[in-house]
Amino acid sequence: MLTMAEVVAAHTELHAAEVAWLEHLVAEWHLLADLAFSDLILWVPDVDDNVFWACAQVRPTTGPTALEDDVVGEDVSYDPEHLVTEAYLSRQITQTSNNQLNSGIPVDVHAIPVVLQGRVIGIVEAHTNQMGVRAPGALEDAYLEAANVLAGMVHRAEFPTGGDKSVPWVSPRVGDGAIRVKPSGLVSYASPNAVSAYRRLGLVFDLEGEDLAAVTMNLLRDRAPVEMSLTNVLRGRGPREVEVETPEVQLRLRIINLNDESGPSGQLVLCRDTTELRSRERQLVTKDATIREIHHRVKNNLQTVAALLRLQARRISSPEAKGALTDAMKRVGAIAVVHEILSQAFDASVKFDDVADRLLRMVVDVAATGSPVQLRREGTFGFVPADVATSLSLVLTELCQNAIEHGLGLAGGVVWVIPKQSEGRLVTEVTNAGAPLPPGFTLGTSNSLGLSIVTTLVDDLGGEFSLTTSDSGVGTVARVLIPLA
Repeated sequence: MLTMAEVVAAHTELHAAEVAWLEHLVAEWHLLADLAFSDLILWVPDVDDNVFWACAQVRPTTGPTALEDDVVGEDVSYDPEHLVTEAYLSRQITQTSNNQLNSGIPVDVHAIPVVLQGRVIGIVEAHTNQMGVRAPGALEDAYLEAANVLAGMVHRAEFPTGGDKSVPWVSPRVGDGAIRVKPSGLVSYASPNAVSAYRRLGLVFDLEGEDLAAVTMNLLRDRAPVEMSLTNVLRGRGPREVEVETPEVQLRLRIINLNDESGPSGQLVLCRDTTELRSRERQLVTKDATIREIHHRVKNNLQTVAALLRLQARRISSPEAKGALTDAMKRVGAIAVVHEILSQAFDASVKFDDVADRLLRMVVDVAATGSPVQLRREGTFGFVPADVATSLSLVLTELCQNAIEHGLGLAGGVVWVIPKQSEGRLVTEVTNAGAPLPPGFTLGTSNSLGLSIVTTLVDDLGGEFSLTTSDSGVGTVARVLIPLA
C-alpha cells in the first residue's frame, strides 16, 4: 500500500507548506471521522488537475465503515458530476442528493475542499454508512453539530491549528468523552463517558448548563497556585492539552476551539481518564530505575572483585600466577565497564564506542610492556544490542591484550581497532605492526586461553573470527564479524 508521501511526490505539484498542512490535517482528522461517523478519504489534485489521487484514508471508531477496501493510490479522472471534481471546481462543500450504493450499502457522501491561501490543495471526501446510522439522540446530535463546524474549519483551513497537535498514545479521542462548550463557557452537552470521568473527579451534579472551567477548578481545590491558569486553558486560551488530577484520579483534557463563518462558536473538550495509564508509566519508570540500580550494583561488585584480584596479584611472587590473576582482573573489569554504561541509560542497545574507549584505556593501563603502547580506534561501533555488548567487550579486550603482548612485545607501538557496521553486521579488525604469526599457526592448535575465550564467545554470537598475518608480512590482523540483527 502506498503512503501519503509517495502519492503526493509522484503525482502532485503541491508546495512544501501545502503538503505540511495536509500531513497535519491527516494526523488530526480522526476527530472529524469520529464526530461524523464517517470514513474519510483525502484526494489531492494531479499535475493535470483533471485527475485526483487518494493519498490517505481513515475509518471512524464511533460507527461502522462505509468503505470495505483501502483506496489509497487510486485515482478519479475528470467527471463534472463526481463530488470530488464538483468540490474542487466550486470550492464549496458538496454532498449527494440521494444515497449512493457501495457494495450494496447505502452511503451518504460529502466532499470538503481544503482551501489554503485561495488554492484548493485537497478534497476530504466523507462516506457515512446509512445502514449503521445510530438512532437520533442527544449524543448523535451533538457529535454531528460539532462535525459540521469542524468540516467548515477544514474547508477554510482553520483546522488543525498550529498548536493543535495530539499525542497518539495518550491524547483523548471522541469516544473517550466529549463536552460541547458554548462561547460563554457553559456546557451545552456532555457525553456519558465525559460525565463518568468527571464523576471520578468528584462531580455530584450534571455538567450541562454549568461553567466547565469553574466546575473543574472547584473539583481541584488542592491544585498548586502555579497551575491556576487552567481556567484560561479551558476557555480556549493557552495550551491545547492539559492534565488535571486529584490524589486518586488523573484526567487529560484536550481543548479544540471551534469557529463557524461568523466567528468563535465555543470549544469541543475531549477528556480521557488516564489514571491507569499513568500508573503503568510510573511502574515502568520504577522498573527502569530498578534495572539501572541492579547494573550499578553489579558494576560495583565486579570492580570490588577486580580490586581483590589486583591485591592478590601483588602478593604473589610467581610470574605465571601473577599474570593469570592480572588477566582475570582485566576480564572482570571489561564486564564491569558494560554494566557501568547500562547503569547510566538502560536501553535495548548500547552506544559501544563509549564502552570501547574505556576498555582501550584500561588495557593500556595494565599492559605488560615497558615500552610506550597506544591503542587507537578508527571508525565507529555504532549501537550494539545490550545482550551482545558484554561478550563483545571481552572479545575486544582479549584481542587488544593479545596484540600488545604477542604482536608488539617489548618494542611497544600502536594497535589499531577498526570497527564498521554494514548490512546488520559489525566487522571489527584489531591490527598491529609487530611480529607476524609463527609459521604453521592455526587457531585450532593454539593453546592460548585468550584466543580460546574469543573463539567461544564469537561462536556463541553466531559470528566469525580469524587471526592472520597482515598482507605486508608485518604484524597481525584479528578480524571479528558479528551479526547484530
